[in-house]
Amino acid sequence: MDVRWADLDPNFHLRHSVYYDYGATLRIDFLHQHGITPEFLREHKLGPILFREECQFKREIRPDDKVTIDLQLMRCTPNLSRWTIQHRIFRNEDTLSAILTVDGAWIDINLRKLIAPPPEARSTFEQMPRGEGFVWQ
Repeated sequence: MDVRWADLDPNFHLRHSVYYDYGATLRIDFLHQHGITPEFLREHKLGPILFREECQFKREIRPDDKVTIDLQLMRCTPNLSRWTIQHRIFRNEDTLSAILTVDGAWIDINLRKLIAPPPEARSTFEQMPRGEGFVWQ
């Protein structure tokens, strides 16, 4: 991830909301790269939603820092209807700067009800790295 001037706060380190933006960008990119594209979502009348998004800030990130972020599945229901994904955000590859955790689900965008995604989504979740302590719920 690139640290942009607009991402900084008055103290010249990464603004708190940018951590959430980084997580959202990585999650959506991962889904797209593994077949859950905007077309797939429209075709299946499906959308990801979040119930909770929490960030633990560990170390600040400054403009010249190199930022990397990972993605780990921490919890998931067997039918993939609900899930928890965690991101670790690193500064300069080795300094843990934040841990971002999101609890989410899939919604039928027409019915506005929670649903399990179609079977094609299973391979995407099977390819998602598992975090330490991963559990099926």
